[in-house]
This record gives sequence, structure tokens and C-alpha cells, in this order.
Amino acid sequence: EYILSHYDTILTRNDFSTTVTNTTTGTIYKSIDESQYDDFGEVYYFAGNPTDNWVHFGGYYWRIIRINGNGSIRMIYSGSDATGPVTTGTGTQIGVNNFNTNSDSNAYIGYMYGDVNSSTYERTHTNNTNSDIKNIIDEWYNQSNLILFEEYLDGNTGFCGNKRPSTNGNESNDLGGTGNTITYYGTHVRYYNNQKPLFSCEKAEYSLYTLKESTIGNKSLQYPVGLISADEVWYAGGYQTDNTEYYLYTEQNYWTLSPARFPGDYANVFGVTRTGYLGINRAIFVSAIRPVINLKSDVSLTGSGTISDPYEIN
Repeated sequence: EYILSHYDTILTRNDFSTTVTNTTTGTIYKSIDESQYDDFGEVYYFAGNPTDNWVHFGGYYWRIIRINGNGSIRMIYSGSDATGPVTTGTGTQIGVNNFNTNSDSNAYIGYMYGDVNSSTYERTHTNNTNSDIKNIIDEWYNQSNLILFEEYLDGNTGFCGNKRPSTNGNESNDLGGTGNTITYYGTHVRYYNNQKPLFSCEKAEYSLYTLKESTIGNKSLQYPVGLISADEVWYAGGYQTDNTEYYLYTEQNYWTLSPARFPGDYANVFGVTRTGYLGINRAIFVSAIRPVINLKSDVSLTGSGTISDPYEIN
């Protein structure tokens, strides 16, 4: 309620086939109907180039991505006390790395994964093994001050890496996803067929990364931290063309959590390019890492959300 009180304009969107480039200060978007809800309910989110979605928390600066359906606040890393709040450059990230060292199996599209040689979807995409990028994020979280502020973090909401498989790139048919089978995953199917982005998480029992005490998802996370989804980038105004005029543009290539496809040789994962394009990259390539966290819905805040007066825990 405190955050929403700062935005005089509340808009909806139903056309996601173009980028959003306009300055949207004083504006927040919301779900147009249940098709745009997340796994908990109605969502409010930022798109375009707002200047008033900043948070200072735990010794770091963040940009609010959205207010989740349960009222928790999803945020992406954008600087530290050492760098100050930054919008572009290497200060917007904690480092660079490949998503996974290996990429010759469908398993490696996962933030976590199972048996790389299995012939069953369930064993391939069970969440027993950390990806390389998850190991780095977990290590950073464990060594950062955030672990001292965990009481303010929501561990139930989770982070979606949509693992819904399809052997047909034009529709999700829940087939494939094993070994070297050519497979397209949920976000890829919708993104390249002019369908709609989703805040809800398909195949949540495999795809929605949550803490073990959560009531939903795969209950596989050790810490309440993850990555942004490609769908969230899409909602924010990223699309299939360059966009240097929205708040997720950083002049850097960085990873999302979202699987793209396994075309028979290399696992591919969605990422944002240095020109703001939402595209795909081989899991073995190197891109930047921008952690994402969720603040609990009952935190008390001060500030106005601007870069000089960010929201802070009261």
C-alpha cells in the first residue's frame, strides 16, 4: 500500500509485441485480468523507464520489478553502498559467469537439474544439482550482508525458470525435455509466437524455485535469492529488438532464469543483451549475474523510490 500510494497513474497492457521506451515516472502497471496474475493473484509491475522504483536494502541498491500477488516486493540488484545506485555498467552486477559449464543435454537449461542422461522428463528436470550460476549466487548471498537481513525476505514466492517442454516450437505439447531431444521451453514457445508473457509459473513443481519450507514450488533453494525471469523482462518492455530506454537496460549482457531451447546440440537460456534485446544464449557462454530477491509484504518502508530518496526498511 505504501509503494502504490506514490503512483498517480495505474495502467494496463495487453499488447506485448513491442518494446516500451517511454519515461514512466509516477506510473505503475497492473494485471489486466487473471491471465496476467502470478501464482498468488493480481500483480503490479514497472515497465519502460521509471525513475522512482529504487530500493536501498541490506547495503545494496535495487530496482523494483513488481509487487507479487501475495504483496511481496520483487527487486533486481543495481549497485552497492560501494558503487552507489547505478543504471549501467559493471556496477549493476555481482560478476560474470557461464550458466552451466556443460550444455549437451536438456538438463543444462536448468538453474538446478537432474540426470543429464535420463530418458524421462521427471528425472532430467528434478532439482538435485546446482547450476554454476546458482553456486555463485548462493556464495554471494552467504557472504553478503543479506543473510543478516533474512527476516525481511520472503521465501515462499520463489523464482520461475519455466521448464514446460515442447517438441513443437509452435505450441506447448508437454513432450521432450530429455537427453538430446530437440525441445522448446514454455517462454520460448510463447515469445516467438507472439503470445503473452506469464507471471504464473508453468510446471511449478519443477520450475518454481522456492525454499524447502514454502507451500508451493520445487522447495529446492537454500537461500531466498534467484534471477529475473525472461517473462518479467518482457513485461518490463524488453522484446525482440534493441531497447536502451527501459530500466532493465544496463549496457551489459546478463542472464535470466528462463530456459529457452535445446536444438539438439547446446542448451540455450534467455538473457538480456548489452543493447537491451531479450534474446537467447548458449548456457556455456559468459554473461553477467544480477541477483533478485523478494521483500516480505509486511515490511514498513520510508522514502519515495527515487534514486536520491529510495525506499528503505523503516
